[in-house]
Amino acid sequence: MTYTEEWVTARAHDAYERGRASFDVRPERAALLVIDMQDEFVRPGWSPYWVPAATRMAPRLRRLAEACRAASVPVIWTIFDDTHLGLDRPYALRFLPHADTDWRRPGPAEVWAPMGRHADEVVIRKPSYGAFYDTPLDTILRNLDRDTVIVTGTLTNYCCGTTARQAYERGYQVVFGSDVTATDEESRQEPELAVLRKGFALVLTAEEITHQLAAAKPVSEGEERANH
Repeated sequence: MTYTEEWVTARAHDAYERGRASFDVRPERAALLVIDMQDEFVRPGWSPYWVPAATRMAPRLRRLAEACRAASVPVIWTIFDDTHLGLDRPYALRFLPHADTDWRRPGPAEVWAPMGRHADEVVIRKPSYGAFYDTPLDTILRNLDRDTVIVTGTLTNYCCGTTARQAYERGYQVVFGSDVTATDEESRQEPELAVLRKGFALVLTAEEITHQLAAAKPVSEGEERANH
């Protein structure tokens, strides 16, 4: 067979539009990652780094977190904590314009209170974009015996997208929430979803994720052992 330019271009287009990943989202295998839904990004008008789209989607993400808890899916929160530039700080980030205003966080970064985080849920303070870089996230997930991560939060094309790629590279099945992620310039949302859809993740809406978790049939002990 001769592969024409039209054929390979159409094939690539289809992969960006429809995706390549195909797997069931099972509650006993999954964990919900809520990336950086913290005050300076989500609290309206509080900082120059506010992401209005994140505020708008926050109620939908809170409902997804509640559905995950009901299905015994652990909810893990992250915070982008850039309050220091010590030896553990990624070298490259020192040269990016993260301090392009005089605004300074008045205290430690915290999850935005209206998100409804439960006191017993893990919060990871990460020093960089991706939630796996120099954090205990991989160890936590493996201790929980979870091999599927549901990535949500903000920014879609920075911390969420980087986390999805890091998870994929570590062998996790990655679900990316198309309407429970948000970015600071909304025309950037779909291009990032397209790349993730083609190469890294199963991209689903919150409703589709909730439906798959609710529809999953219980796994017997024998089937569980066979999967391992």
